[in-house]
Amino acid sequence: MSNKPVNVVLVFADQMRASAMGCAGNPDVISPTMDQLASQGLYLENGIANTPVCCPNRGTLLTSTYPTCHNVQVNDMPVRTDLPTLGTVAKDNGYDTAYIGKWHLDGSPRSKFTPPGPRRLGFDHWAVYNCSHAYMDPKYYRDSPELIRKPGYEPQVQTDLALDYLESRKKNQTPFCMVVSWGPPHDPYPQVPQKYIDLYDPEKITLHPNVIEPIDNVLAKDKDCRTTTAQYYAAVTALDEQLGRMLTKLREMDELDNTLFIFTSDHGDMLWSHGMMKKQAPWAESVDIPLLMRMPSKLGSGIKNDVLFGTADLLPTICGLLDWDQPQTFQGSDLSDCLTDPQAPQPTTSLIANYHGYGEGICQNLYAWRGARSKSHTYVEKPNRKPWMLFDNLTDPYQLNNLIDQPQVADLQSELSEALTHWLTKTDDPALPDDDQLKHFGLYEQWIYHRDIVQKQWR
Repeated sequence: MSNKPVNVVLVFADQMRASAMGCAGNPDVISPTMDQLASQGLYLENGIANTPVCCPNRGTLLTSTYPTCHNVQVNDMPVRTDLPTLGTVAKDNGYDTAYIGKWHLDGSPRSKFTPPGPRRLGFDHWAVYNCSHAYMDPKYYRDSPELIRKPGYEPQVQTDLALDYLESRKKNQTPFCMVVSWGPPHDPYPQVPQKYIDLYDPEKITLHPNVIEPIDNVLAKDKDCRTTTAQYYAAVTALDEQLGRMLTKLREMDELDNTLFIFTSDHGDMLWSHGMMKKQAPWAESVDIPLLMRMPSKLGSGIKNDVLFGTADLLPTICGLLDWDQPQTFQGSDLSDCLTDPQAPQPTTSLIANYHGYGEGICQNLYAWRGARSKSHTYVEKPNRKPWMLFDNLTDPYQLNNLIDQPQVADLQSELSEALTHWLTKTDDPALPDDDQLKHFGLYEQWIYHRDIVQKQWR
């Protein structure tokens, strides 16, 4: 067996929910590469976005700390730069590091240039734009504030950049850790090449049983549910094709079987379920995310695993699979044993939370909430520990029957409330309402500053 270090490739989409794949049992979605990843690797059936909104969960993804630690409790806030990250830990282990695509961790304005240094969290090779949802206007920065623009579809251009980086590694014996972050299937939903849209007939789309259409929701204004969902799936198919290009390149380099390849998302999308749109919601369409891994030497092939796997657990698990030392700052769990040994102890719950209802959340009366997710149930509280939701996800997968405070689930509700108490203690979270939460952490003034800049930018 070769002693060559295993490479890492982490690819993640923005706002892609777990059910938007063929391998997830969705017959409407054309996703042959994702399905192949599942058949050749490991399909994690309980991928959980600990904080189902972009910046907070991206901070968690790269630092294995929760937003109460890494400081990004709301969108458009800068992440702490003094924490160990995937980039810094990989470099400490002798890896070349690269980040390509959407960043959204450097505060505002969203168009800002992130210079080489600590704000890049350990990633040296850089082709990044902080945040843009103009998918037909690809742009990025390298190591100078000169903006680079390219024609085409942004995920394809970003994948081109990833392939260029991989090509540069061909004759280099140093292992690499590459992260590729795509913007779709996040809205604007129509911004996907027509050839993918043409693959879907909106009238043949199967809507979730919890979908409410039409809905009195400003975020759904001027949108047709079936057409939008078809566009969303078209974007997934477009990403699937780009994913295939990366796997093909690694195979051509004879590096595919020597690479820990991971595909996931930062959070999901409600798409009319429960009358809601987009993210920040505690329901499954927002919280549940795809999670596929391929590493033949350890993970086998064609395996489904139902371990509860939160975003915070990804970095420690990478360390466990690659035998890297784990910094003391990590708040997630190393679940590598759970991926290779069915008898290994597993977590019983995962934390889910939205710390502030800013922006699109406020538009839908989705303010702060905290919850505990088990394999079978979702339990959610409003601030100041007020019980709000309890769903049996096994018998009620579309979460249509809220069991909160019903006598027959009193013991279960108490058990999950205690589990949430554990999580709040672990993450030093007082579970305060929205602005009070930010003031408690000394982040309110900073957030107002960054929020106002973003609002001015998009006026």
